[in-house]
Amino acid sequence: MTTLELSPADFDLIRNLVRSRSAIVLEQDKHYLIETRLQMLVKTEGFPSLNHLMAEVRAEKQAVHTRVVEAMTTNETSFFRDLQPFEAFTKLVLPELLGRREKERRLQIWCAACSTGQEPYSIAMLLREHRPSLLDWMLQVQASDLANTVLERARKGAFTQLEVNRGLPAMMLCKYFQKQGAEWLVKDELRSMIEFFQMNLITPWPPLSAMDVIFLRNVLIYFDVATKQQILARVRKVLRPDGFLFLGGAETTMNLDDSFERVPYERSGCYRLRKVV
Repeated sequence: MTTLELSPADFDLIRNLVRSRSAIVLEQDKHYLIETRLQMLVKTEGFPSLNHLMAEVRAEKQAVHTRVVEAMTTNETSFFRDLQPFEAFTKLVLPELLGRREKERRLQIWCAACSTGQEPYSIAMLLREHRPSLLDWMLQVQASDLANTVLERARKGAFTQLEVNRGLPAMMLCKYFQKQGAEWLVKDELRSMIEFFQMNLITPWPPLSAMDVIFLRNVLIYFDVATKQQILARVRKVLRPDGFLFLGGAETTMNLDDSFERVPYERSGCYRLRKVV
């Protein structure tokens, strides 16, 4: 494979394509990152060179555009990532919602930007650990992502030894996974709790159920202010009035949407809607 440096014109073309399709802002200093990910795409998609890939991009081949945008998304994730949000979910959010939803006996949770699935599977495990108190409840975890490539992996529920070593307690590994060759497969009882679907946060959203909890972690940091505000406004319409929103550790609703207030649980990134007086 011939390696060619990305020209300034092609660099801007990729940046504009990614921004128009996903609202992800790739700054001027991301030249090396963009070129590296394009070279990986050249290899995985079987293009003779980076120049051939860029020719397909310039020809506006939609399938190639989709793969390029997916290649530029960051899919860093792990089981129980950052820990504190999951502690807050278990110790604060779940007990409160269980009390409020006692008559309904139903919980709806949405993981936006779920990547390869570690976050929704972590949530599903925590819900299973709360049995028998949730035994006769209807529990649904919905998980979406922009990239179909990572969704395929998430639906399969197959993880490498390295992936399960990152944050997954040994007890839960033995309880909810089974070894198959070099991989660990999520057991059906856990997989059946989650519905995975493709969704672009900046295009019109499909009809969604009213959510009790929304995990929108480590997503807003890639958008400009206007896009962040637009997404938070949409979240408000989907989140139940007494529901909870989780953002990443470097994210906030401050100066973006004053309808939310932070829940005082250390480093959890947990928010709720302010009560209207």
